[in-house]
Amino acid sequence: MKQVAIVGCGIVGATIAYELSQIPGFQITVIDRQPPAQASTGAALGVLMGNISQKKPKSRAWRLRHASMQRYATLIPELEARTGRQIPYNHHGILKLCFEADEIAKWKKWIELRHSQGLKLEWLAIEALKKRYPQIESTQLVGAVYSPDDGQVDPVLLTQALVEAATLAGVTFHFDATVTGAKIAASSPQVCQSIETTRGEFPADEFIVAAGLGSMPFASALNQTITVKPVLGQALHLRLPETSRLPQPVVTGEDIHIVPLGETECWVGATVEFPDAAGEVVADEAQLQAVLDGAVAFCPMLSSAKILRQWSGLRPRPQGQAAPIIGYLEGYRNVLLATGHYRNGVLLAPATAGEICRMLGDR
Repeated sequence: MKQVAIVGCGIVGATIAYELSQIPGFQITVIDRQPPAQASTGAALGVLMGNISQKKPKSRAWRLRHASMQRYATLIPELEARTGRQIPYNHHGILKLCFEADEIAKWKKWIELRHSQGLKLEWLAIEALKKRYPQIESTQLVGAVYSPDDGQVDPVLLTQALVEAATLAGVTFHFDATVTGAKIAASSPQVCQSIETTRGEFPADEFIVAAGLGSMPFASALNQTITVKPVLGQALHLRLPETSRLPQPVVTGEDIHIVPLGETECWVGATVEFPDAAGEVVADEAQLQAVLDGAVAFCPMLSSAKILRQWSGLRPRPQGQAAPIIGYLEGYRNVLLATGHYRNGVLLAPATAGEICRMLGDR
């Protein structure tokens, strides 16, 4: 059995662990300094913008998105059957609002392109938009694009289901284990023999780093550098009066998402807050208020909503290369990186896991 150690148990690490557990020949251990889905996964909205994204068909970004959406179609029911858990998944699609007249022609071309790929997108002119979703109101709107096959999933509950299903398949999890060092064999390329943690030493044949911002100290222990910067996102959980009825697709406009949780509750977010000159990121209440105001501007019923909860989290944004980082750590032949997903960790987790499985399968 090939020993595999995965560092990080957010949505990406948990998905890799589960997918690898379905392949014979791997004995898998997952290590994290905290319980699953506590970092950027716990702050994510789980919006799955696949078909509706304006990514070119031959690009890496599209390939990863498309692969993830295809796998999500089977992964969710598979996990529910194996764990008995219900994983909240919004099957009502995504409604993307358009505010500029010059967007109409561009979107109609993208709709034709997606149709040529066998994928569904629909243009809704103002009259059709108002008739189908009367809750959406704005004099600035010129129309909307509806994607019935995109959606949204609860990131925390999905991660927990992945951990349970992976455990049932024989994966071992060690939480509250902080990486403190590593043993390296002198060779070219180098080989990581084991990692040292506060819970003991873990030897392995292959190491997978899926720790988001925590990937940097791990790389440092291996005398390498990964530059991943924190970008903070804030979001809100709202409840409307019982007489209100939210539109059921995820509604997105001006980079603001309204994620329905039934007919009277929703998540709204998220801010995009970069570090200051000193490298610090502090949640800005004004930016969160601006996101809420923006959501109210195209869905006025939210003005009467009660705020049940607000939260924030840091997303890992790579510097000097495209997100995400998937591949071997420079100088090492047995350390794989699956990190730096920025705002698309939930969306790209299945595709990332697929890439890692293929890389290990080729060895």
